[in-house]
This record gives sequence, structure tokens and C-alpha cells, in this order.
Amino acid sequence: MAKNKNFGETPIETNLTTHLESLGLPFMREHYDPLARQAAQENWAHVRYLAALVEGEAALRRERSIKRRIRLARFPVIKTLEQFRWSWPATINRAAVQNLFRLKFIEDKTNIIILGSVGLGKTHLATALGYAACLQGISVLFTSAIDAINTLSAAQAANRLKSELKRYLTPSLLCLDELGFLPIDKHGADLLFQIISLRYEQGSIVITSNRSFKEWPQIFNNDSTLTSAILDRLLHHSETILIEGTSYRMKGEVES
Repeated sequence: MAKNKNFGETPIETNLTTHLESLGLPFMREHYDPLARQAAQENWAHVRYLAALVEGEAALRRERSIKRRIRLARFPVIKTLEQFRWSWPATINRAAVQNLFRLKFIEDKTNIIILGSVGLGKTHLATALGYAACLQGISVLFTSAIDAINTLSAAQAANRLKSELKRYLTPSLLCLDELGFLPIDKHGADLLFQIISLRYEQGSIVITSNRSFKEWPQIFNNDSTLTSAILDRLLHHSETILIEGTSYRMKGEVES
């Protein structure tokens, strides 16, 4: 059959390409011809040829969806569980951490609190959990506690607090990193409480902190009442991972 002299395609192929483009089926548009040739050579049934096109399109959409979720999660860097240095912390419950990566806690709307001093991999594990969730089709937002407070504070000043709060309530998993690394005033503590309170039994939170629970009043402006309210909501459905040891970033000085 003669090819269209302008496009190198027959009229049928030109129409097919146009329809696939208008329907938003890029994999099929790019691969219907080479797969048709392969099908002819290998004597595929029509259904097998169609299945190959559909499977390829579905895989492309999954890949794009994963990339979009990772972009929206706003990870500072991508980390995986495989990259974690298990040999460095003096104490860590490896089985408990690995079990978290089944992601059942997100389905159960359970919170995960990772406690330990600096440089032991708390942020790494929180990021890896968020990344693993993205790969499984789960919506995630990663932020530091201070960034969340500053964003909400600015939104409140602009009378946009309600709409901005949705950013922290919509994802199935919210990762709040570095709680306690910087002091939080009363206003900031109240804003953080709103996030935690509104997500209570609605969605999981992963929190990393360098402070033990008994030190949390110091985080929240020595407000024991507010601290108790926050802990009450966080710990009702929760699992705590404790990491002990010396900072990995100080490894060179420790060994010298």
C-alpha cells in the first residue's frame, strides 16, 4: 500500500495517529506500527497485539503518575531503604523498620515517630518511607516542621490559612521532619497542632525528632497543655522507632 507522500503514512495510519494523539495515548501512537510488524512476524492473535498496546500504555501512565507523585511530595533528596546504613546506629529495631515498608500503617492511619539524635538516619528513613509510598500510588508530602509552620503563618497573615491547611491534610502520608531542631513559639505550636489535630484518624504522619517525648514541652514553648494535646493525638494510633548512637556525619572525627 502506498505511503502518504507528506507524512510517510497511509491515510489510515494518518487518521489513526491523529485519533491516538487526540485521545492522549502516546504509547499506542508511537508503538502501534512496530508492534504490528512484530505481531505479523510472530503470528500473534489480534487480542495479544491489542493487549501489548494496552499494557504498554498503562505502564507509561503508571510511570508518569509515579514521577508526578514524587515531584509533588517535594523530597529534598530521594532515599531508599536499601541505602540505609544499618551497621552505624548502636541501637535500632531493624525488623520493626523493615515492617513499616509494607506501608500497612498508612492504610491503618497510624502515625510513625522516629526519635534519635542527629546524624543517625531519621530523615533518611522518613524520606525512604515517603518514596516507597509514592511508588505504590500513595500521595505524600514531605516538609520540615519549621517550613510547615512558616508557610501556614504566612498564609494566615494573608487570610489563606484554611486553603493552605488543605495542603497538609490532603496527602495520605505527611512527613514532618526535624521537629524540635529549632524552637517553636506559641503561634507556631498552635499552627502545628491544627495539622496534627485535623489529620487525627484521617491520615498518617511520619515525624522525626531529636527530642525524647519528655522533652517535647520544650519544643512547644513549654506549654504542657498543648504538648499533652499533641501527644494524645499522635500516640493514640502510633509506632515509635528509637535510634541510638553517634552521628554518622561525625564518623571521621569519631574514628580519628
